[in-house]
Order: sequence, then C-alpha cells, then structure tokens
Amino acid sequence: MRAMRRGMKEMDIILQAYAEANLASMSDAELDLFDKLLAEYDPDLYQWLTGQKEGPEELRDLIQSVSQTFQK
Repeated sequence: MRAMRRGMKEMDIILQAYAEANLASMSDAELDLFDKLLAEYDPDLYQWLTGQKEGPEELRDLIQSVSQTFQK
C-alpha cells in the first residue's frame, strides 16, 4: 500500500509497478531495503530514480532496479 499512495503521482506509478512485479519474490533483506526506500522523501526519490541525483550508497542497487521498471 505504501508503494501506491505516495502523494506524488509519478512515484505512485513507478513504485506500484515495481512492487507488483517484485515483492512476491523478494527476500526479507530485500524487503527491509525496499521499506527504507519507501521511507524516503518523494522529491529526493524521484531525482534518484530519474538519474538527476545519486542516491545513498545503501540504496543504489535498489534504485537502479526500480528505475529500470519502465525501461524493460
């Protein structure tokens, strides 16, 4: 639910698509990391996902994976 009711429509679309495609197969560690990603401020997260700014080291692989949701 947190992935699709963000407040910023772009983030709703991106994160909901990623969650629907990946949540069922994620490990506990991956789910914890996704939870940390969801706790981030939408404008920052949007800039990271669109490559405008580099995200935190801990989230970079996940940010890359999420950003590729619409590039496939």
